[in-house]
Amino acid sequence: MKSNSDLVLLIDKPSGYTSFDVVAIVRKYIRQATSNRKIKVGHAGTLDPMATGLLIVLTGKMTKQQDSFMKKDKTYEAEITLGAVSDTDDAEGNIVMSKVECRKSKTDIEKTLMSFVGESEQMPPQYSAIKVAGKKAYEVARKGGTTELKARKVRIYSIENVKINGNKLSFTTKVSSGTYIRSIARDLGQKLGCGGYLSKLRRIKIDEFDVNKAYPISEINLTLLEKMVATTE
Repeated sequence: MKSNSDLVLLIDKPSGYTSFDVVAIVRKYIRQATSNRKIKVGHAGTLDPMATGLLIVLTGKMTKQQDSFMKKDKTYEAEITLGAVSDTDDAEGNIVMSKVECRKSKTDIEKTLMSFVGESEQMPPQYSAIKVAGKKAYEVARKGGTTELKARKVRIYSIENVKINGNKLSFTTKVSSGTYIRSIARDLGQKLGCGGYLSKLRRIKIDEFDVNKAYPISEINLTLLEKMVATTE
């Protein structure tokens, strides 16, 4: 039975914070609010430090439902920079190839982007948290190594609001759990022959949960958590 320490918190994560940073903040205040130093806190779907937007944080017995939350479909606002390649497939990495002119027309770029809609096999980035032989891929990559990752089946339900401005391509996309938007950026760049990397990412929905109903990280404090614990039934 759900108690008043079993919470589902919607948080609007800012850029520069890791998902674990947000969990640590919630853990600090929920433990103070409940006087329970052992209460569990976890998140339901990592956002990279560069990314912003909806992060679901679970407390108490709700952490047992973490897997079901993580399997939900997600919606993102994304920006891809064309004409360059990053070793992490996003703006957090080192640019390893740049100033390559994308000679494709705007029509061709949009058509190529739309070709990703549907079900496909997607190769995760080397800089990912996927574990192989007990080691996270990004930990191996940071040491100059590579991990033998396997392609995974993903589904891109829709790509909308496509805008192209110079070498910047922005759009909104709804995808299945496990889909890497960084991989879309990388693969699009390869298809266009000019390279591409993810330069901005904002998660706006996780299934029915909307970032517009999320708390900014600046509002997560002891007073708020005490109020939630006192009013949750």
